[in-house]
Amino acid sequence: MGWKAKWHDWTMNLKTSVALVALLIGLSGCSKVTAENYAKLQTGMSSAEVNAILGSPRSCDEALGFRSCQWGDEQSNVTARFVADKLVLLSAKNIR
Repeated sequence: MGWKAKWHDWTMNLKTSVALVALLIGLSGCSKVTAENYAKLQTGMSSAEVNAILGSPRSCDEALGFRSCQWGDEQSNVTARFVADKLVLLSAKNIR
């Protein structure tokens, strides 16, 4: 096997490895919305403390002094409601 063929094999293996690592990183980002992490959440926590456990929220809305944020997707999610940046209400849908 010549050096060109070896180089081609090496670069293909490298590309495959990089793609696999990127996929694993992408999948691990979704894994924070779990029943285990949900159990760690407590009323009175700040939004920064909740974000440290669940990661960045998918969306947040504010109305009349309430802030409502959601993590996860339409099928499996956690919703947290904050007043004065303190967690006051929490709900979950289809988390494992």
